Amino acid sequence: EVQLVESGGGLVQPGGSLRLSCAASGFSFSLVYMSWVRQAPGKKLEWVSTINSGGTPTGYADAVKGRFTISRDNAKNTLYLQLNSLKTEDTAMYYCTKTLAIRTVLAGALTSQGTQVIVSS
Repeated sequence: EVQLVESGGGLVQPGGSLRLSCAASGFSFSLVYMSWVRQAPGKKLEWVSTINSGGTPTGYADAVKGRFTISRDNAKNTLYLQLNSLKTEDTAMYYCTKTLAIRTVLAGALTSQGTQVIVSS
């Protein structure tokens, strides 16, 4: 059974940082591309970033480019998202997903519980 468990969210002031984690199990994590998506209050789900199986980021949304960094540790079956220089508009639920499943996830078929990030002074 595929399981993705996000953690690391919280309340942070503008300009602050957080590191999100996604613990994966039930599939060959090291062989698949992984992505982060997010959903801000009252808005649609949006893609944030993707990383290939070897650990090289393949892209970032314009809104987070230069501030967020995606990474992974295949030995620990864990995906990460480092969030720096946070802005109030980064407030959202953050979800990780296998990139192969991203279309269905972005359509609303979430497969994990997500982690909440709130950026507020």
